[in-house]
Amino acid sequence: MRFWIAIGLILVLSAIGLTYEIAAGRVLAPFFGTSLLTWTVVIATVLAGFSLGSALGGFVAERPRRTAIGTVRSALVATGVLMALSPAALGLMESWGARGTGGMIASVIVAFFPASVCVSIPSPFLAKAAIEARPGREGSSLGVVLAAGSVGAILGAILAGFLALPLIGSAATFTACGAAALLCLIFVRNLPLPDDKDPVAPNAGSGPPTGIVVSAACFVGLAGIAGDPVCEYESGLSCLRVVEDGDTVYLYSDGIAQAAEPIAGTDGGTGTAPELALPYTRRIWARMNRDLDRAPTVLFIGGGGYSLPASLLASRPAARAVAVEIDPLVTEVVQENLPRAAAAIERTGYVASGASSDTEGRLGIVHADGRVYLNRTSRRFDAAVVDAFSSNSVPAHLVTRETFERLREIVDGPVYVNLIDRPDGSLVRGVHAVLESLYPHVEVEQGEVGPNGLTNILIAASREALVEPGGGPDDYEPARISPARAFTDDRGWVGLR
Repeated sequence: MRFWIAIGLILVLSAIGLTYEIAAGRVLAPFFGTSLLTWTVVIATVLAGFSLGSALGGFVAERPRRTAIGTVRSALVATGVLMALSPAALGLMESWGARGTGGMIASVIVAFFPASVCVSIPSPFLAKAAIEARPGREGSSLGVVLAAGSVGAILGAILAGFLALPLIGSAATFTACGAAALLCLIFVRNLPLPDDKDPVAPNAGSGPPTGIVVSAACFVGLAGIAGDPVCEYESGLSCLRVVEDGDTVYLYSDGIAQAAEPIAGTDGGTGTAPELALPYTRRIWARMNRDLDRAPTVLFIGGGGYSLPASLLASRPAARAVAVEIDPLVTEVVQENLPRAAAAIERTGYVASGASSDTEGRLGIVHADGRVYLNRTSRRFDAAVVDAFSSNSVPAHLVTRETFERLREIVDGPVYVNLIDRPDGSLVRGVHAVLESLYPHVEVEQGEVGPNGLTNILIAASREALVEPGGGPDDYEPARISPARAFTDDRGWVGLR
């Protein structure tokens, strides 16, 4: 019995650790975005915590049995509290001014490193208990211990990605991890002890007093009930908020304004183009309106707020569009909160099959990854707009040479790309290098630079000379881009700015 209790605890704690790690990467997105860099820092920090915790746990395992159990129970209490506090710690670091790569690294360490240490401290003691429970079978016992850790990690990854984060959200997932750690106290307390003639008195080293354990449990519970959710709407892909500011409603994804439209009125089905609230969408539309004929078929990689497809279809009754949006939740939130885009979807939208041409409706909505759609579609288009974002950055696999080569095969006209980067930043340089190698005519414009040093940078690429859209309603100006290495699938954008 002692063997299987120890094995079960190892498995559960390993699952808690991996669930916590994946939730950490997800909850970080509204504060610092999602990129190869952010995930690298999260994984490295959590693994460093696991390593230190295991090393400390080894010393704990060598202590007298009852003293070791008391330390293990204290570590579990600390794990429960620290995991429940992680989202609040991130918010605190942001309020203290943590910004940029350095701020992100500091925030990850403060928010996730302590709990990662504590959750790993019990494992060496539990492994020792399992091996000692079957004298003469140390080899097989060690193998089961290692397997339990691996299986727990697999279960934790599946639990986080397929169940916890999509169904209950990141904040509740942290609370659930903390609660599961506290539940382990019951089994550690009842873990049978061998007859090791422990010289320590029976009540010595019994761990935190009952009052502290109860208080910790109440705190974790209250954190789950009273704590503000990180996201208003959340899936495994998106953290969304809808905010009304003055006469405009904004859709934020991971803290970045993804779409906006005026609150008052809709286009009412009159066929007039709905007003565009974000400057970069107005600038893209100015180009599209000048470049495209009366009946184009346009591909939109990234549905977002569906404002550009709605403008196209309202202004050109014979036009057709396909919008590829990876997250169905984004479409649902748009339909619930952005009335003009919702009206366009209601009148003209249909769920497209994805690959072939559909005849029903004018706005085909495909819920799939943009690159997957490009690889599988047999349709041809007159123009394409690449406006897909994961947090504050375009997904790396959508801005490689291979992606734009495929776009060039199926798109006969111009390709418009929206990026968020610093002026002449590494992202826009890499994308610009790709497009210049594929198209004879490439133009770059940038908007006003924000306080964080970032701005929307719009790139238009075409086989034929592009028509200057004029001054337009916004302060966009031509941008000079330095030569750089073109992004490829093998060596692409990593999220560094």
